[in-house]
Amino acid sequence: MVTMRFGTAVASLFLSRTLSFSISNTFRRTMTTNLFAATEGSREALINCPTIKLNNGMSHPAIGFGTYKVGFIPASASAAVAGASESQQRTAKECVLDALNCGYRFLECAEFYGNESEVGKAIAESGIQREELFLCSKVWTTTIEQGADAIRSQLEKTLSDLNTDYIDLYLIHWPVPGKHVDAYKTLEELQKEGKIRGIGISNYAFEDYQELKDNGIEIPPVVNQIEINPFLYRKKTIDAFTKDGVVLQSYRSLRDGKAMSHPALLKIANANNK
Repeated sequence: MVTMRFGTAVASLFLSRTLSFSISNTFRRTMTTNLFAATEGSREALINCPTIKLNNGMSHPAIGFGTYKVGFIPASASAAVAGASESQQRTAKECVLDALNCGYRFLECAEFYGNESEVGKAIAESGIQREELFLCSKVWTTTIEQGADAIRSQLEKTLSDLNTDYIDLYLIHWPVPGKHVDAYKTLEELQKEGKIRGIGISNYAFEDYQELKDNGIEIPPVVNQIEINPFLYRKKTIDAFTKDGVVLQSYRSLRDGKAMSHPALLKIANANNK
């Protein structure tokens, strides 16, 4: 079953047993306080949004605010390696502070997004207590390629940027061939040290996940973050991970707002009186 829910200025899609933090980049780039202002009722609905129980017992908010291209647009993955230029727009601090004021408490961040320090500034200015937030981040491929010390160093930078001493969910951003298994095992050590509450994976095919299991990981991933929307719904992949107790966390749930008038989305919206 697919449920569509629209807010004042954002739209989020979440599937059965699937988490969503997707938000249109078009909305994010044009966000203003007035546009993003929420009624008190919708704000409370976001603060107290449904949660999904993960395989380690954690409760994960079913909807959140993704910070990719928020206030800062990194070069594409391939261009980033080549050292391409980057562009700046409205600050991530401003956008994230709006999101927090709107009621979001789950923030999805990443090393590659290049804006974690701005996210941390927004959290500090919001005055929201750490225990009220669910913070997720991801370690990028170039750091994974450099090995355990680099991963540890990057996590410390993320913790410092976000002004926290632990991260709720830390993900392997991509399954780097020949490197991601050791990287995952480094995250297991960091979890045992109390710096990570839950370990996740991102953009993993089931075969990549199976490689982790075949190489003796001790702590199973709690989520796999992949693109899921009405136009890209990999049922076999979703079913396989779900059967193994790994929750699917979706991104681009509404294709960055580029298909809002598509008949499939209109049908879902109409069926839910939205």
